[in-house]
Amino acid sequence: MAWGRKKSGARKEPLFGLPAALAELRLSPADRIPDATDDDKPKKPVPNRKDEDDDEPPPRERKPRGAKSGAKRRSKSRGRFKVGRLIYWGAVLGLWAAIAIIGIVVWVGAHLPAIQSLEIPKRPPTIQIVGVDGSVLASRGEAPGSNIALKDLPPYLPKAFIAIEDRRFYSHYGIDPVGIARAAVTNILHRGVSQGGSTLTQQLAKNLFLTQERTMARKLQEVELALWLERKHSKNEILELYLNRVYFGSGAYGIEAAAQRYFGKSAKNVTVAEAAMLAGLVKSPSRLAPNRNPEGAEQRAQIVLAAMAEAKFISDAQAKASIGHSSYNVKPAGAGTVNYVADWIGEVLDDLVGQIDQSIVVETTIDPKLQSVAEAAIIDELAAKSVKFNVTQGALVAMTPEGAVRAMVGGRNYAESQYNRAVTAKRQPGSAFKPFIYLTAIEGGLTPETIRQDAPLDLKGWRPENYTHEYFGSVTLTQALAMSLNTVAVRLGLEVGPKNVVRTAHRLGISSKLEANPSIALGTSEVSVIELVGAYAPFANGGLGVSPHVVTKIRTNEGKVLYKRTADPLGQVIEPRHVAMMNTMMQETLLSGTARKAEIPGWMAAGKTGTSQDFRDAWFIGYTANLVTGVWLGNDDNSPTKKATGGGLPVEVWTRFMRSAHQGVPVAALPNSQRGGFLSNMFQTASQVSAAPSPSAPVSSAGSYRPAPARTSAPPPNPNARPEAAAGLDGWLVDRLFGR
Repeated sequence: MAWGRKKSGARKEPLFGLPAALAELRLSPADRIPDATDDDKPKKPVPNRKDEDDDEPPPRERKPRGAKSGAKRRSKSRGRFKVGRLIYWGAVLGLWAAIAIIGIVVWVGAHLPAIQSLEIPKRPPTIQIVGVDGSVLASRGEAPGSNIALKDLPPYLPKAFIAIEDRRFYSHYGIDPVGIARAAVTNILHRGVSQGGSTLTQQLAKNLFLTQERTMARKLQEVELALWLERKHSKNEILELYLNRVYFGSGAYGIEAAAQRYFGKSAKNVTVAEAAMLAGLVKSPSRLAPNRNPEGAEQRAQIVLAAMAEAKFISDAQAKASIGHSSYNVKPAGAGTVNYVADWIGEVLDDLVGQIDQSIVVETTIDPKLQSVAEAAIIDELAAKSVKFNVTQGALVAMTPEGAVRAMVGGRNYAESQYNRAVTAKRQPGSAFKPFIYLTAIEGGLTPETIRQDAPLDLKGWRPENYTHEYFGSVTLTQALAMSLNTVAVRLGLEVGPKNVVRTAHRLGISSKLEANPSIALGTSEVSVIELVGAYAPFANGGLGVSPHVVTKIRTNEGKVLYKRTADPLGQVIEPRHVAMMNTMMQETLLSGTARKAEIPGWMAAGKTGTSQDFRDAWFIGYTANLVTGVWLGNDDNSPTKKATGGGLPVEVWTRFMRSAHQGVPVAALPNSQRGGFLSNMFQTASQVSAAPSPSAPVSSAGSYRPAPARTSAPPPNPNARPEAAAGLDGWLVDRLFGR
C-alpha cells in the first residue's frame, strides 16, 4: 500500500495496486461534497478521525476583540430576563390563588344557610317524664338548666374559659391568626396536635350551626360563621351564648346545668376551683367529667388555674389556694329500669304530638313505688337464682285492668343494655297462650266441665306430649287448663280451628303475626310481654278491650295541653258469662295447678304459666281485679335455661311484686264471679255439658269450630275427676268460689 500527499494540500487517493480500469472507480473529490439539495443550508462537515500520520494540531480559534465584554452584557441581559419571568409568573400565580380563594369562599357560602336568615337556634327541647304522683321519673334531651345571664355569673367564671380556651377573645374578630400560629408552632414542637387554634366564637359557631365532623369544608364554614357572629353580636353576647350552649358531659348542656350536675348548686355560686373545673371540661367532656374521671378533672382544673394566674385574672395565691378544693356533688346519671319506660315514651311521642320544638312535660300512669318494687323483684330474684337456672334476663309489665301501665321493667340492668324486653322483644309464650284456645272453645259452646281426652296424639308425625309425660284420660277443661295438659289444648285447637284461635287472640289485643296451625295451641307464635299482658286484661275487667298505655297528658312548661288521652273505644270483646267461666278455670291454676306458689292473701287471683320448647322461655301472667302482671325470664340469645319453668321463678317474681302492690288496697273480686251473676249463668248451661268427643273430632272441612252435641243428662262418672265435681257442677262452683 502506498500513500502520497499533494503539496497543494489536496488529498491523494491511494491506489492499492489496482488495475487501471478499476482505479477509475475511486471517489473523486466532487463525490465527497454533499448534494446541495439535501438541505437548504450548508452543512458543517463532520470532522473525520485524525489520520495516524497527521501530527499537526488543529488551528486554535481566535476570539475577536470585545467578545469578553459582550458575554458579560448577554449574562446581565439573561439575569434581567429571569427576574422578569419570576415577577410575571408570580403575578399569575397570585392572581390564580386569589381566584381560588374567592371560589372557595363562594362555595362554602353557597353551602351555608342564607346569612340574612341565620338565627341563633333555640335550645333543644327537654322532655320531662313524671309519674302518676307528679314526681319526676326521668328526663330526655338536655339536662334541665335554664339560660343564665353573663352579668349574673361571678367574674372569674367566664374568665376561666377565656384563660384556657381563647386568651385573645376580646382582641380578635372571630379568627385569631396569632393563636393559630402559636398553636401551629406548639404542635410542631410536640410533633402532634397538642393545641388548637379555634376561638370561642368559632366553637360557638360549630355548636350552633355545624356538625362535629373534622373536615376542611366544615372548618371553612366555621370560619365564615364566626365572622358573621362577630358582626352580628357583641363580645359579651357571644360569650354568654357560648357558656349557655357548650357541652359539659353527662348530658349537661350549658353552665347552669353543669353546675347543678356536678356541684349541686347554681352557676352563680360556684367557687374559683369549681369554675376552673368547669372550664377544663370543655376540652374533652366525656373523658374529663368528674363522675367518670375525678382525677383527670382535677388535673385539668389545675392547668386552668395556672392559665388564669398567668393571664392575671386571679393571683398566684388564689390559684394555689384553689387547688384540690372542688366540692364534688356528682348526681349519678339515670340508670334505673324506669329508663325503659322513658325510651318507650320517646318512641310514641311523635305519634301523639308530632315533632317536638319546645320543652314539654309528659304525665304518665307509672307509679314510682310499684316501679321500684318491680325493679327489685326482677333484679334480686335473678341475682339469687340466675346461675342455678341459667337465666340472664327478665321483664315485667304491670297494668290496671283498664290498660294503664303502672310498672315496666325491660331488663335487669339498663346501663348495660337498653334493649326493652318488655316491649320490643318477642318470644314464644308457650302454655301462656292457651287461654285463647279455651276461650274460643267456651265461646263455641263448651263449659269448664266439658270432658276431653288427655291421651297420646299423632298428627302426621308430630306427637305433642305433656310436661310430665303422663296422661290422665278423661278430664274437664278446667283440669286440663290448670294442669296445662298439652294434648287437650291441641285437640281443642283442632276442634275449634286454628284460624278462629288467631281471631280470638287478635280480638283481645295480640298484635303480632300468629301462625294458624295446630302448634299454635302450644304457643309457638312469638309475642311481646306487653301485648300478652294487655290481652289478659279483658279477663280482669269484665270483657272490655284495652290498649296498653303509659301517657295520659302532654303539656308545655307553661301549662298548655298538647295531648290528653281519651277512653278506649274497643268496647266489649268477651261476653261477661264467658269471662266468668275463664276466670273460674284460671283461678284453678293458682289453687291446684302449675301456679300453686302464686298466692296473694285475701285476694282472688287467676292466671296461666307458660314454658316454651327446651325451656327457652318461662312465663307467668296473673291478675286480680286490681292489677294484671306478666313476667318473662330467659336469655337474649334464645339459649335454653336449666329447666326454668313458668311455675317456678316467674311465679316467685310475680308473687313478690303482687303482694307488695296489693298492700293497703281494698280487696275486690274478679268480674262476674258473684253468686247471682256467674252461678245463674252457669246453672243455665249445666245441662249442656258435653261428652268426650269421638276420635273424629267435629271439625268442618274449613277447620271452623262446630259445637259438640249437647247432652240431656250428666256425664258418666270420671275416676280422675275431683270429688267435688261428682257432687254436681253447682256444688263444686260454690265450694271453689266461697271456700266451702
